[in-house]
Amino acid sequence: MFDIVDKYNYRDYEYLYDLLGYALEKLDEENSTFTLILTDDEEVHYLNKTYRNIDRTTDVLSFALNDTGKLPGPINVLGDIYISIPKMIEQSKEYGHSEKRELSFLALHGLLHLLGYDHTLGDKEEKEMFDLQKEILNEKGIIS
Repeated sequence: MFDIVDKYNYRDYEYLYDLLGYALEKLDEENSTFTLILTDDEEVHYLNKTYRNIDRTTDVLSFALNDTGKLPGPINVLGDIYISIPKMIEQSKEYGHSEKRELSFLALHGLLHLLGYDHTLGDKEEKEMFDLQKEILNEKGIIS
């Protein structure tokens, strides 16, 4: 259970419901919720500067509500994921694959961060996170 807020008016994201729902089920997180916000470079830049002290835009930002595990209650509220649609489009062209594949990757990447995966901790953690992303994308047939 999660919401997608399309502040950018991108509109082509319906497949994310299936992908992210599948990921929550696969990772035994069916009782978790989060919000995915599709937005522009300016908002992501502002958030990156304000909350991470990094003065540039980026592709995806995850803001976890709880970094120490599940919150008590029947629903685990994970947090918010922000994706810059212009950055996503630019990267899809740069990497030579579809916007669907790039947006799927970024949304899944953000979700895994909300669930505690962190590729910045070391090679082992990076491999675990990126292998899981690849596995889920492949299982859902999102290749290019």
